[in-house]
Amino acid sequence: MVSVVQNVAIDCADAYGLARFWSEVTGRPVHPESRPGDPEAQVLLTEGPVLHFNQVPEPRTSKNRIHLCLRPETSREPEVERLLGLGATLVADRRNPDGTGWAVLADPEGNEFCVLRSAADRAATGS
Repeated sequence: MVSVVQNVAIDCADAYGLARFWSEVTGRPVHPESRPGDPEAQVLLTEGPVLHFNQVPEPRTSKNRIHLCLRPETSREPEVERLLGLGATLVADRRNPDGTGWAVLADPEGNEFCVLRSAADRAATGS
């Protein structure tokens, strides 16, 4: 017997606003029943669990213990720039001169996530 991951829940101050950000990041729609001001909102991913945003009264006070790692379809560098343009911030640059590594970003509410190398990036460096 096993359990299946239904969703990844993310606490936040503005459920719909953060869902819209992640909708832009993933290119997937916000659930059609989610509305501005709703205490919960979802982003419907093509595969895997739903991203579920829960409005909570308290702010984030420390580093998140779980985070999303994104592997872009395009190269990592233009994807990092695109996400910064959507409102993400660079938290830590773990990219190496040889092309390996990753970038740690935060969404508009400070939840950290990583941008990894794309499959093409990995193929170009042989790792």
